[in-house]
Amino acid sequence: MTSEGQHKTEPAQERPRIGLEASVEKVIPPEWTLAAFDPRLPAVLSTPAMIGMMEIAASHAVLPELPSGAITVGTRIEVDHLKAVPGGTTVRATARLVKHEGRFLVFDVEARSGDHVLGRGRVFRAIVEPKKFTTQAQERGGAK
Repeated sequence: MTSEGQHKTEPAQERPRIGLEASVEKVIPPEWTLAAFDPRLPAVLSTPAMIGMMEIAASHAVLPELPSGAITVGTRIEVDHLKAVPGGTTVRATARLVKHEGRFLVFDVEARSGDHVLGRGRVFRAIVEPKKFTTQAQERGGAK
């Protein structure tokens, strides 16, 4: 391969390996339930809290193989919330990297409580440099 061809190839550390996995486990606190938002609703795990666990699992999966100082941020979710569990239940969310699209990453995700699949789907994240990302976000929000 020519040196020019070598320059066009992305270094391995900039493309995390397909198949990287991570999980997070949490006993669901009351503030993660629907009742925390509206006491008329049941005290079951909210969909946003479940998705948040999936997002964290995805970010942890690739963190060791990102370029130095880089992080990932969420860009899209495609998740079905299949079953409810009450606050106080232990939930485990897992994520597996299944695809690269440039700096964008695609993960298969699942949340479980014991044998019960609570939710599953896909999470999409982008590799970013935190300082540049934060500066751009602040500029869009009008913060100085």
